[in-house]
Amino acid sequence: HESGELKDVFRDRDIKTSSSINGKQPESGSGKGVTASTGLSSSLTSRLDSLINSSPVMLFMKGKPEEPKCGFSRKVVEILKQEKVEFESFDILTDDEVRKGLKVHSNWSSYPQLYIKGELIGGSDIVLEMQKSGELGRVLAEKGITRQESLDDSLKKLVNSSPVMLFMKGNPEAPRCGFSSKVVNALKEEGVTFGSFDILSDE
Repeated sequence: HESGELKDVFRDRDIKTSSSINGKQPESGSGKGVTASTGLSSSLTSRLDSLINSSPVMLFMKGKPEEPKCGFSRKVVEILKQEKVEFESFDILTDDEVRKGLKVHSNWSSYPQLYIKGELIGGSDIVLEMQKSGELGRVLAEKGITRQESLDDSLKKLVNSSPVMLFMKGNPEAPRCGFSSKVVNALKEEGVTFGSFDILSDE
């Protein structure tokens, strides 16, 4: 039957019905300030778009990253941390309007919902499969999302940046302490090429 559920199916697939051909709009889109395709108010649609795009990687979840309120949300948080990606989150349990509205806006009926650069990636099952296949890493790279370096990674990179690496106060041209100056002089006397890092420049 054209009314009710069948009409919704037609509308979702952009199939014109007699009412739309005659210029009649579905009731959900006839109100002022209402987005015809979703039935959401324009102000809510604008707010949802703003939230989705508030961070390059945005997670709508139950609870907070430090305290997820469901196993599915916890899984996506763990995956993002494993991928060393900075992300923002929104606790949908704190805002019923967002919780209900985003399901309609995204045409995705459950949470969590992960967005990358404004694009819906999916929920926990999809994100997990993408991580396993390596697709998640590719998507992040394609969209220019850089991974955070852990302190261990940063130190390893520094240590391995030169065959001989000196962590000192100041730099070889201007040592900031006598001990650093002595080591620099000793290395120069031995004719050793070395790299250096000024520990005073990074707490």
